[in-house]
Amino acid sequence: MARLVFAMNLSLDGYVDHEEAAPDPVLFQHWIDYAGRISGSLYGSRVYQLMRYWEVDDPAWSAAEHAFAKAWRAQPVWVASQSLSSVGPGAELISGDLEPFVRDLKGRVEGEIDVSGPTLAHSLGQMGLIDEYRLYFHPGVLGQGQPFFRGPLPRLRFNGMKQVSDSVVCLSYLPGQDA
Repeated sequence: MARLVFAMNLSLDGYVDHEEAAPDPVLFQHWIDYAGRISGSLYGSRVYQLMRYWEVDDPAWSAAEHAFAKAWRAQPVWVASQSLSSVGPGAELISGDLEPFVRDLKGRVEGEIDVSGPTLAHSLGQMGLIDEYRLYFHPGVLGQGQPFFRGPLPRLRFNGMKQVSDSVVCLSYLPGQDA
């Protein structure tokens, strides 16, 4: 059975911004490794549109960027969207009822499925479908933007902490009551 993990870069004040939280080389290697070991990605439409950047190789990319694109393209992608009418190669559009689709997906896929997009993650969290939240804190304060958490969730319990690079720390939380 698959585990759904909501893992994203964010500022110290809790906002998701891919431009302000651009990864340093160590963190980027972490994301390359992560993309290479997960069983797929489940995206909301906005994050999917950003990630489509990796669908076609760019000769100007660094070796690390080529490695990330290769790892990203090797995995299945599911896109939850009511606004998109189609998705690119290797992606499947989920336009119907999200909860039964994701419950079925968790039952038929092994390993870890990455969830990206605060709105999608909030919906899945409200349904009790997120198994872990990983917050990759960057040393900046934005004061505005898309919050990592879009609203209240059931109580989370601390699962662990890892320093990923000189400036980024990852905190892990699981749904459920403290022991």
